[in-house]
Amino acid sequence: MNIQLEKMKQKQECERRKRIAAEKHKEWVQKKREEERRERERKLSKEMAEKATRELEKMQLQEKAEVKYKEWLKKKRAEEAERKKKEKEKEKEREAELQEKKARSEKIFKEWLQNARNKPRPVLSGYGFPREKSAGLYLYAYVVT
Repeated sequence: MNIQLEKMKQKQECERRKRIAAEKHKEWVQKKREEERRERERKLSKEMAEKATRELEKMQLQEKAEVKYKEWLKKKRAEEAERKKKEKEKEKEREAELQEKKARSEKIFKEWLQNARNKPRPVLSGYGFPREKSAGLYLYAYVVT
């Protein structure tokens, strides 16, 4: 009986150890799963943070590009306005020069006209020759060869 009692105790001890080992294994597996879950969450969180950072950088870059584009556009419009202003000024100068030239021309023409009225007119003679020499011209014109 002693031997049976001892075998029974050994068997109970063995079952208790198995139970403890199974519980420890179960705890270890549960702990491992929990660690893996936390690791996945941490990785996911890290990826989300990196993605958010990239998106933020992309938005900042886009805003910066937009600001630069607006500055460029503003500069181009200012240059265009300046160019148009210079063209208008040149056109006004040309108009003023033309007006001045026209006024000068009219003044000179009026002076010439005034002087032309006051000048004695030449006596008109046939074909621009004095009367006594014009006959010779006719002789040469009708010579038959």
